[in-house]
Amino acid sequence: MSEITADHSYLLRSAAELELTEARRQKAERTKSLGSPIQLTGNAIDIQIRGNYAWIAESAHVAKKIDLETGKTLQIYRGHHAPVTCLAFYDRIPNSGDEKLLITGSWDKTIKIWDTNTKGLISTTAAHDDFVKTLLVVPSVKLLVSSSSDKIVKFWDLTDVLEKPPQPAGSVSAHSRPVECIAGIANVDGSVTLFTADTMGVLKVWKLEREGGPRPRWRSTLQDTLNHHRTRITEIIYDAGYIWTASSDETVQVVPYPPGSSDQKPNPPLTHPLPVRAILPLALSDLEEPYIVTGYGDIIRLYDVSTPSEPEVLGEIDAHWHDVTALRLWVQKSRTGDGKTRIEPWVISTSLDGTIRRWRFSGKSISWVLRYI
Repeated sequence: MSEITADHSYLLRSAAELELTEARRQKAERTKSLGSPIQLTGNAIDIQIRGNYAWIAESAHVAKKIDLETGKTLQIYRGHHAPVTCLAFYDRIPNSGDEKLLITGSWDKTIKIWDTNTKGLISTTAAHDDFVKTLLVVPSVKLLVSSSSDKIVKFWDLTDVLEKPPQPAGSVSAHSRPVECIAGIANVDGSVTLFTADTMGVLKVWKLEREGGPRPRWRSTLQDTLNHHRTRITEIIYDAGYIWTASSDETVQVVPYPPGSSDQKPNPPLTHPLPVRAILPLALSDLEEPYIVTGYGDIIRLYDVSTPSEPEVLGEIDAHWHDVTALRLWVQKSRTGDGKTRIEPWVISTSLDGTIRRWRFSGKSISWVLRYI
C-alpha cells in the first residue's frame, strides 16, 4: 500500500470516528434522562438482580451493590487490579439459599470470594492465564465453573469454601477461541449439563460427572458441538428444554435441546441490524410471558414469540447512547397504603455509556409495552 493510500485510509477512518463521536455526544444529550439512569464510575460488564438490588461487575475494578429504587450505591468491593468482568453467588450456609457469598472474576485473572455481610474478602484464587470471562455456580453440587480468554473452562469445588479457597476439580480445553459465555443445569442423577460458547460461534455441550476420591473431580464428556452461529456468541441461557443464544452475527437463536424429532421445524432466528449482546426471555421468568427483550447496538427491542415460527417485533427503545451490554428482569415489590403487596416488573439495562437504566412494563398481560419512567 502506498503512503498516499495509507494516509487517505487513515483520514477516512479518522473522519468516521469523529462523526461517530459527535453522534454519540448528541445522543447522550437527548437520552440523558431516559430510563432514570443510574450513573456509574465505569461500565457495568455484568449485572445480577437480587430483590431490589443490582449487583454489578464494573470496569472500574470494583463490584457494587446498588439500590434500584433509590439508585444509591450501598456496598463497594475493592481488591481486583483490573476490570471486574463477572459475578455469581453461593450460599454461606450450604443449601440454605441465602446467597451470602459473592464470587467475582476479573481481567487480573483471579477469582475472589467475599462475605456480603461484612464485605470481607474470604479468598483469592489465581484462576486462569488470561482474563476471566464468566462464572457459573451449580449450588446443589457445590460446583463453580469459570471460563477465560485462555480458551480453558475450569471446574472448582466449593466445599468448605469459608475455610479454604475453591479447589481445582477438572477442566476442558476443547475450544480454539476464548470462551465467552457458559450455562448449565444440574440433573437428577447428580451430573451437570454444561454449555460453553466461544468467540468463533462454536457451542459445545458437556456432561459432567463427579468422580469419587478424597479430592472431588469432575469428568467431562462432550455430548454435542453446535454451529448455528457464524461468529461470537455473546450470551447463552438454557432452560425449559431450549438454548437461547445472542451473537455478533446479528441474530438470536432459540434451539431445542436435546433435539426433538427429525421432523421438528427449527424456529427462525431473530434477526437484527447490528450485533446482539443481550437477551432476556420473559417466558423463563416469573412473568411467564411469551416475549423476549433483546439489546443490539444502543437499542432495546421487544419481540412477541407466542407463535415461535412467526416472531413479531412489538417495539424498540432508543435506550442508550452506547452499546447495551446486559438486560435483566427486576420484579419490584412494595406495600400499598392498605397493606397489600404491589408488584411491578421492570427491565434493567446496562451499557457502555456507563449507566444502568430502568424500564417499566405496563399494560395488560398480553400487551406489555416498554416504557421509561
